Amino acid sequence: MLRGRFITLEGLDGSGKTTQLKRLAVWMKKRGTTPVVTRQPGGTATGDRIRDLLLDSRSERLAPLAEMALMFADRAQAIAEVIEPALSSGKAVLCDRFTDSTEAYQGGGRELGSDPVLAMHRVFCGGLQPDLTLLLLPSLQASLERARRRNDRVIAQSGKDEGRFEREQEDFYRRVWNKYCEIAARDAHRVVCVEGDLNIDEVHQQIIEAVSVRIFEATNG
Repeated sequence: MLRGRFITLEGLDGSGKTTQLKRLAVWMKKRGTTPVVTRQPGGTATGDRIRDLLLDSRSERLAPLAEMALMFADRAQAIAEVIEPALSSGKAVLCDRFTDSTEAYQGGGRELGSDPVLAMHRVFCGGLQPDLTLLLLPSLQASLERARRRNDRVIAQSGKDEGRFEREQEDFYRRVWNKYCEIAARDAHRVVCVEGDLNIDEVHQQIIEAVSVRIFEATNG
């Protein structure tokens, strides 16, 4: 049996990843491929508990190294429980965030650097890498405004606060942005950037073009 393909979506909070992940899953189903859709942190019972701790604004004074360790604990569980079984059975996996997020947010934003993130990736993830990473890069200001509006809406609707990262200052997000750009340049064979303040349909079109060429045509060719 052929191994499934692993596709991740990356970007700042508010970049539109979740919307585009759902649209991509629908598009893939229409082409006869029903992907396993998951997210990080979260996606498993254990991961959802870790997610609550990591994203809740009440989690104050969480040390950067502890934050990074929790991200990888969540990721290791997701790989063991969801991602690897799906790939091994030939299914495609769509994942909202993976190690690139940790390198950008903890390596860049928290200034831990890339080396410890990549070292932990080798240990916790066995070096598992996506076949394709779609990096959404609208303007920094547009992403932050959208993320904060979304968090306010979620709090009003459900009372659940996942805005701990949204409370960071712009300097933090500028470091995250720069690290994402560094990753894209370093891993250009894997990362496809969708840049600019595009509308939802324009972003989706660029995504399906990338998936068509890099995944479907490569698999069939």
